[in-house]
Amino acid sequence: MSIRTFSMMLGIVLAAAPAFAADNGGNPDYDYFEVSNTASSCDVCGEDTCGCEEDVCCDDSCGCCDSKLLGFISPSAGCFEDFVSPMTNPLYFEDPRNLSEVRFIFAHHDVPNNVLGGGEVQYLAAQIRVALTERLSIIAVKDGFLWGQPDVAPDGWADVTAGLKYTLISNPCSQFILSGGLTYEIPVGSTRALQGNGDGDITMFLSSAKQIGCNFHWMGAFGYRKALDDATGTDMLYFSNHLDYQLTDCWYPFIEANWFNWTSSGNGALSGLEGNDLYNLGSQDVTGNDIVTMGWGVKYKPTDCLEVGVAYEIPLTERRDLLESRLTADLILRY
Repeated sequence: MSIRTFSMMLGIVLAAAPAFAADNGGNPDYDYFEVSNTASSCDVCGEDTCGCEEDVCCDDSCGCCDSKLLGFISPSAGCFEDFVSPMTNPLYFEDPRNLSEVRFIFAHHDVPNNVLGGGEVQYLAAQIRVALTERLSIIAVKDGFLWGQPDVAPDGWADVTAGLKYTLISNPCSQFILSGGLTYEIPVGSTRALQGNGDGDITMFLSSAKQIGCNFHWMGAFGYRKALDDATGTDMLYFSNHLDYQLTDCWYPFIEANWFNWTSSGNGALSGLEGNDLYNLGSQDVTGNDIVTMGWGVKYKPTDCLEVGVAYEIPLTERRDLLESRLTADLILRY
């Protein structure tokens, strides 16, 4: 897939966003953030959003809590509780909702046998998201520790990535949300673990979600990762999609697909080989390379404040780079 094709797809999504959000009684200037958190706001929606018996309304049941934690941490966005967070491409595929949470991640990553003799890498981390207002949140999406077989990557600390996410459109009545954000990967990780490379990366992204019918939920994210040191890092585009089905009140089977495209190469020691979402190796001769992966799994969400998931991911393309397969598990504690 070329950059031109990607740009066209992004344009289509942005062009369609106002249509998704236009379910506002014909008033394009209506701001759903001004809807009071009371049962009377059901009258504002005034329609059945998915053909079911109950409307999607912003009442007192939305969200886990109704007060700020420590005086500045806002509760997670209400009225979108039927969604679950994506799991594959975990460092870049950002949930568009404005959330306050801690997300623990463990990933077992198998490396192809033709890459450094094969092997495996494990990754343990805790992502943190803090909603500051109804629209703005701080996100810390990469940290933690890596360990595996020495021939692949010795043990060490990962880089730290943090930034901001802002809700651009939030329409509870049509169950659509669109957010944008910017993060910076700080190169403070262990170089022996293939971290701490160059001057770090800047990533810009758009992320959105939409309920489809009564039980399906889609999420998607477009992003661009730019290395601040062109000699020691590569640049990458990504496009991730998630589709789940709410089987019961608690169980969500899902499938996900991710596309990665490298738009520029570095001057590193390796050639033609990159690190997908976990590493930026700064390799030579990777411009134009594409990898597509698919994952499937299940989420268990017994309450709005607790979410547990597991996913298995494999490449669909002949090119795999460092990914033979990956098993990911997460635990989310949400405020």
